[in-house]
Amino acid sequence: MFGLVFLLKLQLPKGIQWFHLWVAGVLMSAIPFSLFSFAQQSTTSSLAAIIGAATPIFTLLAILTIYRTEKVTIVATIGLAVGLIGVAITLGIWEGFGQNDPMAIGALVLATVSYGIGGPYIRKFVTPMNLSGTSSAAAQVFTSAITLLPFYLFTGPLFTSSPSIESLLAILVLGVLGSGFAYRLFHDVIKAAGSAIASTVTFTNPVLAAIWGILLLGEELHWYEPIGGAVVILGAWLAQHKSSK
Repeated sequence: MFGLVFLLKLQLPKGIQWFHLWVAGVLMSAIPFSLFSFAQQSTTSSLAAIIGAATPIFTLLAILTIYRTEKVTIVATIGLAVGLIGVAITLGIWEGFGQNDPMAIGALVLATVSYGIGGPYIRKFVTPMNLSGTSSAAAQVFTSAITLLPFYLFTGPLFTSSPSIESLLAILVLGVLGSGFAYRLFHDVIKAAGSAIASTVTFTNPVLAAIWGILLLGEELHWYEPIGGAVVILGAWLAQHKSSK
């Protein structure tokens, strides 16, 4: 992405701006990407996407508790409660964790919480920089990659395994489209509509993940997962109906 930055002669971050973009990268890329990768070794992509759809819930919680930039309304409070109930339904909490590893479930929830904190952080500290979305996304992805590099090197995969061509191509596609290009658009949406609205992009994830998970991976979809996903989305939609600043 830095190639595009130089090609288009866009402004690069300076000074303290790099720090804020590094924090954004840790919250929006390094932490959640690592946790999702760990969790999906023992959970389905559908379940991961449905839990990820709760991002607007945690975004609003972060806005209300950490950043305190907006007031809580009754409807928003109801939305938060409904959304959390939806997460519980998605997990089939009455069955414990079923065949899912509790640590994997915890990782998915923590990843979603990280997204919820990261979006408002970008809105508060990165958006006022008035950098282009391309520059912001490039710096965010770059700093998160540098942050994770030592962990990657010390865990030994460079020396103990050889990734297949298919794996390398998948990583490349996810990096270019799922990280670089997606975050370039995400920064623009946050600037135009705010972090709460931008976080609703996760509403589409469960549908696509379920379709591809079933078609390509032969994953099983439990009856309560789509129901819980619908409740999560309803709660997140209600949570968006809050008073202005």
